[in-house]
Amino acid sequence: MDARRWSEQHEVSSDNCDYKRDCRLSTLMEWMQRAGDSHLASHDVSMDELVGSGMAWMLLTVDLELMRMPKYGDVLQLDTWHKGARGVQWLRDYVVYDAEHQQIAQSRTTWALVDLNKRRILRASAFPYDVPVNNEDSVGEMPEKVVIPEESSLSLAYTLHVRQSSIDMNGHLNNARFADICLDAMTQEELEQGVSRFRITYHKEIILGDQVDVYRSTGEALNADDHRCFIRGQASDGSTLFDAEVVYRKE
Repeated sequence: MDARRWSEQHEVSSDNCDYKRDCRLSTLMEWMQRAGDSHLASHDVSMDELVGSGMAWMLLTVDLELMRMPKYGDVLQLDTWHKGARGVQWLRDYVVYDAEHQQIAQSRTTWALVDLNKRRILRASAFPYDVPVNNEDSVGEMPEKVVIPEESSLSLAYTLHVRQSSIDMNGHLNNARFADICLDAMTQEELEQGVSRFRITYHKEIILGDQVDVYRSTGEALNADDHRCFIRGQASDGSTLFDAEVVYRKE
């Protein structure tokens, strides 16, 4: 096995699924996040050791594309690899295969290494561990930040009051849970069409007791098959917590 590439299997169980028996978007993102952690751990970079050194990873942007959504009972292979750093941003790609080894999803992500004490982003050279870079495999260029067009009119979809059931061991809302927040802003008619792409840029963490106003744009056609809507999470002080784009299409 190439040490530059990590591979693991997952079976989509009932608690991973939505009402359509589709795998939840947040579940896929959670598996990807854990696969990245496992890959680093295989090179003796454990989460505990990293935190003990006063550092942590912060997810910046995700661009997840779905050829088809995994369904209940599917057995999946999830591969990931580290593509090195560009400036202060670290690049990691993911690919998901079905049981016939047909690719059904891919994701490009950017991360930053942060100083937990000073709460600032660190240069790549501050990372004291050696993790092999895979320059041969790639699912595309570095993902672009989500920028909601100024002409997009956003209206309040709902308000989320963050309670303890939403908080992880790090004291904040886990990155994967943001997908649930975004899909909760969509109508059932839109969700019935199936998500084909999900993009999100994180601006601030969400912690216990926060109030998040979730805004969305009206659905707009990208082409004959695809529509999209933009979603923004806004704190009570008016600051932006995240910007996202959901592309959906008829299956």
